[in-house]
Amino acid sequence: MSAKHPIISVTGSSGAGTTSVRQTFENIFRREHISAAFIEGDAFHRYGRAEMEQKSVEARAQGNLHFSHFGEEANLLAELEDVFRNYAENGRGRTRHYIHDEHDAAIHNAPVGAFTEWVDFPRGTDLLFYEGLHGAAVTPNVNIAQHADLKIGVVPVINLEWIQKLIRDKSIRGHSHEESVEAILTRIPDYVNYICPQFSDTDINFQRVPTVDTSNPFVARWIPTADESMVVIRFRDPRGIDFQYLLSMIPGSFMSRANSIVIPGAKLDLGMQLILTPHILKLVERRRRAS
Repeated sequence: MSAKHPIISVTGSSGAGTTSVRQTFENIFRREHISAAFIEGDAFHRYGRAEMEQKSVEARAQGNLHFSHFGEEANLLAELEDVFRNYAENGRGRTRHYIHDEHDAAIHNAPVGAFTEWVDFPRGTDLLFYEGLHGAAVTPNVNIAQHADLKIGVVPVINLEWIQKLIRDKSIRGHSHEESVEAILTRIPDYVNYICPQFSDTDINFQRVPTVDTSNPFVARWIPTADESMVVIRFRDPRGIDFQYLLSMIPGSFMSRANSIVIPGAKLDLGMQLILTPHILKLVERRRRAS
C-alpha cells in the first residue's frame, strides 16, 4: 500500500458486471479530475485464445479436468503482483490489451484472441485502477491483495452468474448449451479456490441478488433485469460509514446487518457514486499531501 501511488482493485467473477463498474469509476475520475492508469485483468492471462484452447486439451490429456482462466496456472499472477508493487513504489508499470472481438481487432490491428504489445503507464497518474479476476488474490506464491489501497468486490450470486454465462455464451459467442455447461463444471474448483476467497479480503462488496426464481439456472431464458434484482453492499469495516445518509439518498434501501445495506438493483450506479467517491477522494488527497 502506498500513500504516493494508491491502487484501487475491482475484483469480479466472470460476467459480474465489472465493465459497467469501470464506467462508474471513470465517471468519478472525470468529474473529480483524477488521472488514472488502467489494467484490464485479462491482459495478464498467460495464453491467448488459441493457445488457451490447446493448453486445455493438453491438460485434459494429462488428467487435469479443471484447467481454467480462474486458476493460477493460466495467469501471470506473479507479473501482476510485480506491477502492483512497482506502481506503489514509483508510480510506474506496464500493461497490454486482450483482443476480445472484431471491433477490438480493427482498433489495435491484431487478431481476435491475441494480445497487444506491452506498453508503459502514462507518467504522473494519481492512481492505478485494476479490474479483473485477481485483484485481491492471495496464493502460496503471490499476495496481490496486500498492495491495493481500496479493494472492491463485484459478484452476483452464483445462480445468476451461471444464467448470465449460459445466455451470453449462446447469444454472443455462438456456444452450445452443452459447451457452456461443460465450461462451468470445468471452472468450479478454480472458482472455489481462487475467486471466492478474494471476497473475504475486499473492503467493500457489491453482490447482485435476483428477486425472481433462478432455482434452475440451466433452463433460464433471460437474465433477470436490474429492476428484478437487489444489491447487497457489505463493508468490511463499517466505522465511518454514514448509513443514515445512504438510506436517505437511495430510495428503497435498508440495512440487513450492522455492516450491510441493501439497495434496488437499478440504483447500483447511484450507490457506487455515493459510497466510492469519498474513498477515492481520500486516497487522492493523501497522495497529494504525501507528494
